[in-house]
Amino acid sequence: MEQRLNVQLIGQNALKTLYGIINYLKHSALEDALLQLVFFRVSQINGCAYCLDMHSKEARSRGETEQRLYGLNAWRETPYYTERERAALAWAEAVTHCEVPDEVYKIAKAQFSDADLIDLTLAVTSINTWNRINLAFPTVPGTYRVGQYS
Repeated sequence: MEQRLNVQLIGQNALKTLYGIINYLKHSALEDALLQLVFFRVSQINGCAYCLDMHSKEARSRGETEQRLYGLNAWRETPYYTERERAALAWAEAVTHCEVPDEVYKIAKAQFSDADLIDLTLAVTSINTWNRINLAFPTVPGTYRVGQYS
């Protein structure tokens, strides 16, 4: 396999915008635990091992349970998630798949304000971007340390 560039080191200027989005989201009204679930679920969909490693570690460091992380791939069939989390997960999946049905929109609007829904969409699109960068320029999973990019 050909050695690919380390985008984390070389692409710092380009990545500043993405870091800015994450910083903005940290100060949004969306709960950090909710954001970590969304980041983890989207990373599952996209198959990004590095982001799965990162967001599982971040979520656990903030008190997330193993049971909820392990069950996230089948969240619809489990009792572990709140209605707000379910709405966010449905929204994240729909936006990731580029198709938001009216029913998903209705459920999300019942749980989130207009501003929160914009922020949630920004969270979903940003993790999709990070996933794609880490898949294009592989980063070794297992190396992330909690708070490494804070």
